[in-house]
Amino acid sequence: MRSLIDILDFTTEELDELIQVACDIIDNPDKYSEICHGKTLATLFFEPSTRTRLSFEAAMFELGGNVLGFSEAGSSSAAKGESVADTAKTVSCYADIIAMRHPKEGAPYVASQVATVPVINAGDGGHLHPTQTLADLLTIYREKGRFNNLTVGVCGDLKFGRTVHSLIAAMSRYPDINFVLISPEELKLPSYVKTEYIKEKNIPYTQTTSLEEAMPKLDILYMTRVQRERFFNEEDYLRLKDSYILDTEKMKAGKEDLVVMHPLPRVNEISVAVDNDPRACYFKQVLYGKYMRMALILKLLKEAGTIK
Repeated sequence: MRSLIDILDFTTEELDELIQVACDIIDNPDKYSEICHGKTLATLFFEPSTRTRLSFEAAMFELGGNVLGFSEAGSSSAAKGESVADTAKTVSCYADIIAMRHPKEGAPYVASQVATVPVINAGDGGHLHPTQTLADLLTIYREKGRFNNLTVGVCGDLKFGRTVHSLIAAMSRYPDINFVLISPEELKLPSYVKTEYIKEKNIPYTQTTSLEEAMPKLDILYMTRVQRERFFNEEDYLRLKDSYILDTEKMKAGKEDLVVMHPLPRVNEISVAVDNDPRACYFKQVLYGKYMRMALILKLLKEAGTIK
C-alpha cells in the first residue's frame, strides 16, 4: 500500500506530476468537486494543529469526500494506552485514507506498516513534514517558476524544524541550489540532515548567525518559529525565541523578487508590517497547501484502486 511518510518517497517526476495536478485543480475546481464522493479521510492528530488538519479536511471536502477523526491524543484511545499500530488498524476499517500527526518520530511510519489504507505523515515530532513541503514546493513553483538555480535561506529553528528538514531534502534533488543556514549556534541544522542532503551531494552552503548579512543573496527566505514545545528547558526557549525578527527594515536588503515563506504559525518572528510587502508569500503558502493535499489524496487513492 503506497503511503507518504518522507518527501523522498516520491521521485521528482512524481512531485512535478502532483504540482501539475494542483495547478489544474486551481484552474478547474469543478472538474474535481465530486471525484472522492463516498470516500472518507481520517485525520488522526495526536498533536495540536490548525492549518494542517483543517487543510486536509478542506481538501477532502472540496474533492466531494467525507472526514472523520480527532484533534488531540486525549480524545482518542491513546489516552487509554492503545498503540499507534492498533489505532491505524482500527481506523483502516472506517476510512479510505489516513492523515496522521504525532509527537513521536516514526509513528506515521509504524502506522503505514499495518494500515490497510494509505497513510500520510502530517508531521512527526521534530523529524519530517512532507505535506508542508508539498505546499512549499507549489509556492516556489508558482512564485519563481523553477526549482533550479536558487539560493534558499532557512532561518530560525533548524534543529527541531521538521519543515526545514523536509524542504532541504526535497530541494537538494534539484540542480544549482545553494543553501544559507541561518540560526543561533544552539539551533543549528542537525549534522545528519546536513551530511545526507547537503554535504554528500556537494551542494554549496553557508552557515551564519546573521540574517542581515544573508538577506541580499537570497531568492527564497524560509522563516521558522522557535518551537516552545520542542524544548526541555523553558529558560533556553525564552533566551532563543526572539533570535530573528524579520521586519520592514531588514526587508529593504532583500531582492525585489525575494519570496518570503513561513510554515506558520507565526509568533513574532515576522513583523505583521511585512504582510503588506508583495514578497510575503506565507498566506499564499497556506492556500497552496490545500491544493497540494488535494492532489496527494487523489494520487494515493488512485494508486490504491479506491478511485479511478
